[in-house]
Amino acid sequence: MKKTIPELKKMAEKGEKITMLTAYDFPSASILERAGIDTILVGDSLGMVVLGYDSTVPVTMEEMLHHTKAARRGAPNTFIVADLPYLSYATPHDALNNAGRLVKEGGADAVKLEGGTDYAEIIYFLTTSGIPVVGHIGLTPQTAVQLGGFKVQGKDMESASRLLQDARAVQKAGAIMIILEAIPAALSRMITQEVNIPTIGIGAGSQCSGQVLVYHDLLGLFQRFVPKFVKQYEQLGPKTEDAVRKYCEEVKGSVFPSAEHTFQLNEEVITKLSGGK
Repeated sequence: MKKTIPELKKMAEKGEKITMLTAYDFPSASILERAGIDTILVGDSLGMVVLGYDSTVPVTMEEMLHHTKAARRGAPNTFIVADLPYLSYATPHDALNNAGRLVKEGGADAVKLEGGTDYAEIIYFLTTSGIPVVGHIGLTPQTAVQLGGFKVQGKDMESASRLLQDARAVQKAGAIMIILEAIPAALSRMITQEVNIPTIGIGAGSQCSGQVLVYHDLLGLFQRFVPKFVKQYEQLGPKTEDAVRKYCEEVKGSVFPSAEHTFQLNEEVITKLSGGK
């Protein structure tokens, strides 16, 4: 049964952890739903782990819509959050138009956008327009260059204080949840205690209301790099390579397909087709 926004908030209030993973297609979303995941994020991380871009910046609205639709078909009974891609929410009008498409056409239950205090107006505009918003502060991949790269955020007094302000602003603007990415565990604990909406951590320690990881990182399917905060629960990348290599060997050696993988023709039909010979 799909979790509702009040149910997710109640889970956090009771100390029951919220589980979230990314999914970008029908089969992975189906797997997550069968496994009992609470929420699915169709993240713009798909740009790197699925589309092969060097960052999330090139991801387009059309790509986000395409993958959100696929994930929704795979997980019709799971709460789905879809990312607003880079520059798709620069103005309230752009934000409403694009967020509306992710909800109306893509089937998302909520949208996610990066940024704190500076984007509170956008968050407020979307929420008062009837679109649930998930905030995202700390390391924000779309603007990582401005942050000095993919580095931990909030390690000094000034930046930690700014993140606390961002969390308050995002909550006040009406966000239903906040993603906390790559910030010290003590700071994420303070933010979680400060706000009354769920916090979902990724590289932010265990005391958030829940956790999110990229599906391809969790399964060892993305080989380019592995962030410090990722736990690989399986190594499907190397296993998949081995399976493909074995397939190539068997095809070249005429081992596959064998009789068990082949459709047979009745001997009588064969005789007639060959002219009775």
